[in-house]
Amino acid sequence: MNIGLFTDTYFPQVSGVATSIKTLKESLEAQGHQVYIFTSTDPKVSKNKFEPHIYRFSSVPYVGFKDRRLAFRGLIQAVEIAKSVKLDIVHTQTEFSLGLLGKFVARQLKIPAVHTYHTMYEDYTHYVAKGLLIGANGVGVLMKAYMKSIDSVIAPSDLVRDTLLKYGVTAPITVIPTGVALPKRQEDKQNLRETYGFTDDNLVILSLGRLAYEKNIAMTITSFDKIVAQYPQARLVIVGDGPARKDLQEQVEHLDLTQYVTFTGMVEHDCIADYYAMSDVFVSSSNTETQGLTFVEAMFANRPFVAIHSPYLDNLVDDVAIGQLVDNIDDFTTAVIFYLNRPFNERDQAQRIKKMADVDAVTFGKRVLACYNAAIHHHQPTDGNDQFPNEEEVGYAKKLLRNPFRRGS
Repeated sequence: MNIGLFTDTYFPQVSGVATSIKTLKESLEAQGHQVYIFTSTDPKVSKNKFEPHIYRFSSVPYVGFKDRRLAFRGLIQAVEIAKSVKLDIVHTQTEFSLGLLGKFVARQLKIPAVHTYHTMYEDYTHYVAKGLLIGANGVGVLMKAYMKSIDSVIAPSDLVRDTLLKYGVTAPITVIPTGVALPKRQEDKQNLRETYGFTDDNLVILSLGRLAYEKNIAMTITSFDKIVAQYPQARLVIVGDGPARKDLQEQVEHLDLTQYVTFTGMVEHDCIADYYAMSDVFVSSSNTETQGLTFVEAMFANRPFVAIHSPYLDNLVDDVAIGQLVDNIDDFTTAVIFYLNRPFNERDQAQRIKKMADVDAVTFGKRVLACYNAAIHHHQPTDGNDQFPNEEEVGYAKKLLRNPFRRGS
């Protein structure tokens, strides 16, 4: 099968969506399929760089997301590329520019289009174009319009599926938890406790991910201030970088926690497993999680986690061995302390291994492929009188293109 994945976000941009797309691509290719990425240009990627099976379309920075791009041309080019590689199916991973481009390609080639709904926009509409593009009350109308001519929709959780049904989405919806490409277990691991000067008595709490304001890492630091008051041997390691780093460092200084908190900056992905292994518990106070990739990585390292309730995690966490989900800072602090006092045991490890089997990359790829086959089987090609876009889609595109650009490279 020749598969086209259409996404505004792809490497070298760092995000859970980009990671999940790469995981899907590699899983499908491992099953013998050809996968083509249709995405935006990126300042970090030279225009002359050859990227096999990756096609980039001219783009500009998008309002509200300094490191996200919006393609503004390439409609005919995308159709010609899709014809040349003989796409059998389009899989859109965004409701924005490349999503609309993918739907257009599918209509022109008379092939099915599948869509993955990655982001629960209601949770942080203030962050999408600073509220200019989507307000909380308008999300449902826009998402229904976008999915008007989609053959099948993939939701990462039951709650996301129920939300789409509430919006009035009529396309078949399949729940497929996002898969994770688990790292290979390494025999020669870094002793990061030694590297950072931690002793066996230190209790290490790990926060790992992009240091963005919507990740709410400030709550983790506030919680840690309460924890270290009871457990002075506790240490917080914050792995990653991003726009919120300076403010987070200032918060640490203000709370007089500098000697207890370590900011590592960005680390190589191949080294991430060592950071989980160094920790006693992984934490995330983000309330906008949709992928949950870091949580599965924590399970792979045989570590529990504490996080905020989210549609994806509510499906993932079904045992205290996996982790605990909370709604407020007091419960967050209590849960972290619970794991700091809980010794590792074989029963917990067995539960984590069992859960990982349900969300690994191979299972993920097979489930998505089954969704593709169903979409192809039930697809009804449009006739010449069925125009694209339809009235609802025109309304969506007009809303999308209303003041969408930020000046920049």
